[in-house]
Amino acid sequence: MDVVEFMAWLAEHGCSAVFKADGERTPGTRWMVIVSGGALGAESFFRVDMPSPDACLQALLDRLEAVGLSPFA
Repeated sequence: MDVVEFMAWLAEHGCSAVFKADGERTPGTRWMVIVSGGALGAESFFRVDMPSPDACLQALLDRLEAVGLSPFA
């Protein structure tokens, strides 16, 4: 999945999103994704710290599926 297209999809659904790589953090938590608002709900907030960008994306896709959303629908 293309991260830029996915972030555009999130923005189209009213979400704020941050995808971050941080070389100063330990290897198991160098990647982070934060998504809030919009399709997740005004009070919703999702954050995950993972060892890889793919793991972050999969965790977010799983969360979206849990609330009935999918960029593939």
